[in-house]
Amino acid sequence: MRDPKWLKWVRIIGLGLLGLFTVTPIYVMITSSIKPLKDVQGDFHWIPTTITFSAFHDMWSTVPLAHYFVNSLIVSTIASVVSVVVAIFAAYAVSRFRFAGRRAFSITVLSTQMFPGILFLLPLFLIYVNLGSAIGVDLYASRTGLIITYLTFSLPFSIWMLVGYFDSIPVALDEAAKVDGSGPIGALIRVVIPAATPGIIAVLIYAFMSAWGEVLFASVMTDEASRTLAVGLQGYATQNNVYWNQIMAASLVVSIPVVAGFLLLQRYLVQGLTAGAVK
Repeated sequence: MRDPKWLKWVRIIGLGLLGLFTVTPIYVMITSSIKPLKDVQGDFHWIPTTITFSAFHDMWSTVPLAHYFVNSLIVSTIASVVSVVVAIFAAYAVSRFRFAGRRAFSITVLSTQMFPGILFLLPLFLIYVNLGSAIGVDLYASRTGLIITYLTFSLPFSIWMLVGYFDSIPVALDEAAKVDGSGPIGALIRVVIPAATPGIIAVLIYAFMSAWGEVLFASVMTDEASRTLAVGLQGYATQNNVYWNQIMAASLVVSIPVVAGFLLLQRYLVQGLTAGAVK
């Protein structure tokens, strides 16, 4: 049966309003980044009267944006890669083997997603500070400490996601690999991981995006040397002025890695998030 004509128009109008709701903030961000500061602070105009790209030049000197960019790139990349690597082995064990405590482990991993991140902020802060004073391991205000912090949140979700994806892969593939002489690890590396590439990439993107835009822990667990982009953008607001055009320009630059990665890997992302929904 064909849908009624009114339903078609409802979908068109709904999608149009949704698209307008999404595009409008991006348009305001772009136009504000190419306006002089006095125009941004004055009355709002949809079409810029004066166009200048000085904000894209000045934003690198107002705050050490390049340093923050490197910190975010290092922390997000290492945290996401380590999370995915560990999650692959953990999820494979939960999906393919039956062992004591398997159900309890799965429930514990899933239950960690129920708690807000702020609940762990003070305990992690105290652990890092006490480790530094007791054994000299400086995790507070360091990239390493921030990477470990992000792993505590991305790893459980990564394991849970990959368990569901591995369950959708036929066990017969593992058995065929074992017949050819591969052990459990060999079957995982040679058969399961290639078949699970979309799901692994989807989890990798999620872990990277979560670390890239995280603000709460980065604002407490870092100092000037280890600060990330999400927190470093606050440097454009001083006691005397707020450089709105530079904030908008920096926000656009900060979004480039995530947007580019999403566009390049969106095919795998869609396959990974919908895997296992239908067998």
